[in-house]
Amino acid sequence: MALIYLIRHGRAAAGWDADPDPGLDDLGRQQAQHLVERFAPLDPMPVVVSPMARTRETAAPLLEHWASQPRVEPRVSEIPSPTDALAARGDWLRGIAGQRYADLDGWLQQWRQGVLDALLELQTSTVVVTHFIAINAAAGAAVDDDRVVHFRPNHCSLTVLRQEAGRLSLVSLGAEAETRVL
Repeated sequence: MALIYLIRHGRAAAGWDADPDPGLDDLGRQQAQHLVERFAPLDPMPVVVSPMARTRETAAPLLEHWASQPRVEPRVSEIPSPTDALAARGDWLRGIAGQRYADLDGWLQQWRQGVLDALLELQTSTVVVTHFIAINAAAGAAVDDDRVVHFRPNHCSLTVLRQEAGRLSLVSLGAEAETRVL
C-alpha cells in the first residue's frame, strides 16, 4: 500500500489563459514554503512533479529540505488543450469543467487514464505536485465520479489517495477554495 500525497501547485503568476507555463507569484512561493512545515514530521519520500514551472517551483522548498531531486512525470501535467490560443484555452476549459469524461473526446479520456496510470505505478508513498484538473481526475476515479470537476482544490492543498492492489481510494480531499481557472 502506498499513500499518494497530491499537492496542487502554488498560486501561479498568470492564469491558464494568459501564459502557457507561468511560474509562481509571491503568494505561491509562500504557499510552497509552507509545505516544508506540513511534511517536516514525515520521512523524506519520492517527489513527482509535472514538467510545468509552477509545479517544479512548488516542490523546490520541500526538495531542498529533503536534499532530494524530483522525478518529472509528463502524465501528471496540466490537461492538454485543443488550441494554443491562450484566450480560447480558458473558454474551452470552462466549457468542459461541468462535463463527464465519458462524454468527452477520446484523447481527453486517454489523458485522464495517463494520470491514473502514473499514480497507480507508484509503489511507495510519494508526493505528487500537480494541477487542478489532474487532482480532480485522480480523486474522481478514487470515488467513481466521472465529472471533470467535482471539487475545487485550493493552491497548495493536499489531497491524499491510497494506492493498493491496482486501485485508488480516497483518504482525504484537500482544502477547497475559489480558483481563477474556472
